[in-house]
Order: sequence, then structure tokens, then C-alpha cells
Amino acid sequence: MENNDQPILSVTEISLSLKGVVEQVFQSIRVRGEVSGIKTVASGHTYFSLKDKDSVLSAICWRGRSHETMAALQEGLEVICSGKLSTYPGRSNYQMIVESAEPAGVGALLKLLNERREKLAKEGLFDEAHKQKIPFLPENIGVITSPTGAVIRDIMHRLSDRFPRPVYLWPVAVQGEGATEQIVQAIHGFNAIPAEGLQTSSGIIPRPDVLIVARGGGSLEDLWCFNEESIVRAVFDSAIPVISAVGHETDTTLIDYVADLRAPTPTGAAEKAVPVRHDLLLQVQNQTVRLTESLYRYIENQKLRLDRLILPNLTDVVSTLVQTLDDRSERLENAKQGYFQTIKLKFESISKLLKSYSYQSILERGFALVSGASGKIIEQSQAAKREKRLHILFTDGSTEVIPVEQISNVRIKKQNTVQQQGDLFNDL
Repeated sequence: MENNDQPILSVTEISLSLKGVVEQVFQSIRVRGEVSGIKTVASGHTYFSLKDKDSVLSAICWRGRSHETMAALQEGLEVICSGKLSTYPGRSNYQMIVESAEPAGVGALLKLLNERREKLAKEGLFDEAHKQKIPFLPENIGVITSPTGAVIRDIMHRLSDRFPRPVYLWPVAVQGEGATEQIVQAIHGFNAIPAEGLQTSSGIIPRPDVLIVARGGGSLEDLWCFNEESIVRAVFDSAIPVISAVGHETDTTLIDYVADLRAPTPTGAAEKAVPVRHDLLLQVQNQTVRLTESLYRYIENQKLRLDRLILPNLTDVVSTLVQTLDDRSERLENAKQGYFQTIKLKFESISKLLKSYSYQSILERGFALVSGASGKIIEQSQAAKREKRLHILFTDGSTEVIPVEQISNVRIKKQNTVQQQGDLFNDL
């Protein structure tokens, strides 16, 4: 029977009642699911769904949530959302009000990967300036990979096809526990080999000219060891150039950023490590043919030039040179005679001038040269009076005279002497 005593609720009343119950029971929840159908409307609110294998949960993230939360809400990414459960009466459905979101599973790994990539990039480990050049034709190749997988077989097969080179394998685990440590040890181990090689009981192991770090494809979790910071730093510190060949072409790990060269596959790494021997031989043959043809053309050109040359008659050449020599000799002799005549005339002119300035010419004109007893030229009469004797040079000879003043002085002295003698006699 119907119970007519029950209250009659409106649609709104029942919707609000359900809303209160749901929000009270599920006021703080954490839900894990894959983001689907994400859409941000003009108001800035973001609408999406969280789904798993069997169910779908509508969700909304109000505008103004953190950057980390919004970055985690990416299509197809598995996340863990925190918030509460509520209802939307307008559509009679329930939904989750998301307060925060973070990656879960692979999503968490991607978040860590992005953070690590940004950190290492800021340190400069991925800069092109640190990249080393891969040798054109390495003498020895070191390979770091699993010894049992198809990777090493693919590398060896491709090297054999292109240009066989000695390969030295350092066996390592390429995923799982201990893989990171083994790969780091292998990189350091190859770099520790001396330049002259490592002496072992089985012979000398040479130092590789290039390293290939390789493994096949796999999930992000399978390839995760190649995202470890210790491996990235080991590759960065390697003095031997490194080619990374991890996963398939679409797979990217941090070792790809730091390696000196990235190959899309292990087979591609072998192709980048060595050239094609057949192509090199063909190139050498082509260069040889071109060089030979060039040499023949040069010889033919020189022969043509030699044939076109008109060699002069040797006798005519010598005769011309002899005539030129005779002409130059005659001109030289004439120039010599003229030169000597000019010098002679100049000398005679100077001699005449010098003679005209000579005192001998003056003596010839009736003058005389007077000098004292010391040979000093007497120019004034007062000086002559003081001399005891004078030397007079004429044009035809010389003579000596005593100045009149000197003769008078002698007479006076004689008189004085006689007078003194008389006075003395009178005193006696």
C-alpha cells in the first residue's frame, strides 16, 4: 500500500539532499585515474574526466589552482587527484572537485624526468659546445649493452656490412636493479684504458676511439636507468666520444641529450660509427681516375705550348748582345775622356785662383814680407822697432837688418859703459 504520509519533495529538494550527503561522506578523497576530455572554458575553469578500465568520473578544477596541478592535467596522463565529491543538480550527476593533482605511475616518472632534464640543462651538460666529434673511421669501437640481446647482434651485423672494425663489448644489464651502476662502471672502465692499450693475459685491449651505449625499445620504466643522473654525468665526463642508441626512434632519454651523437636505433648507431667501405673504395677509384685524366690533360697542354713556341736563332741573339756590348763600351770610353777633361780644367782653374791668392804673387809686384827673429810676421812699425833683427823676404831672396832704434840703443849703452869706467877710475 502506498504511504501517503511521506513528505513530497521537489526535485531541487531531493537534489540538494543528495548533494549534502555526498559532500559529507566524500569531503576528502584521493582518486587515481587517466585524464580524458580535458577542456578549459572562458571563465578559466577546467573540466575533464578521470577514467580507468571500467568507470568514468567527471571532475572540475576551479580557476586559480597551482601551476603544478595544471601541468599534471594533461590528456592521457595518469594522475592522482585530491579533493572532494559533489553533485551538480542541473544535470543530476556527481563530480569531483579537484584541489590538486600530481602524476601517478608513468606520469610521476615524467614529472621527475622533466625536473631532472631542466636541472641538468641549467648546468650546461647538454650544451653543444661540449659535444665531441665522432671519428670518421675509428680503429676500435667499444659497445656497452646486454651480451644476450639482439642489440649486439644488430650492431655487429651492420658494422660487418659497412666497414668491419674490432668491437670490444662491455656486458651490462640494461634495466632493472644494478643496471645504472654497471653502465656507469663500463663508461669509466673504457675511459680508464691507457692510450697505448691495456695489457691482459689474453693480449692487449686497445682504447676505443668511440663508445656506443645501446639497448632495444621498451616502456618508460624499462628505459629509466638511462635517465639516471649518474649515467648522464658519466657520459658528459667521458673523454671518448659517445653515441647513444637507446630504444626506438620515438624514445628519448636523458643520455640522448648529453651524448656526442644520438642514433635512433642500435643499428643506426653502427651506421653513424663507420662509413661504407664500398663507397670509400668507389670514391678513391673515382678520384684516381680524375687525377689521372687531369695529369694527361696537363701534359697535353704543355706539349701544345711547347709546339707553339718559336725559339730564336742563337747566333742572332749572341750577335745582338755583342753589338750591344761594343756600343756600351764605346759610350763608356767617351764618357771617361769627357770626365777626365772636365776634372783637368777644373783643377787648372782652381790652381790659378790659388796662385793669385798666394803671397808670392804679391812679392812679385814689389812688396816684401817682414818677420821677426821668431819668424812671426811683422805687420806694424811699432812691432818692428821692438825686434833686434828683422828678416825681409823679397821675390828673389831674403836679407836680415837691424832696426835703427836698436842701433841707437847699442850706442847709448856703450857710452854709458865708458862713462861708468871713467867714474870708477876717478874714485880710485
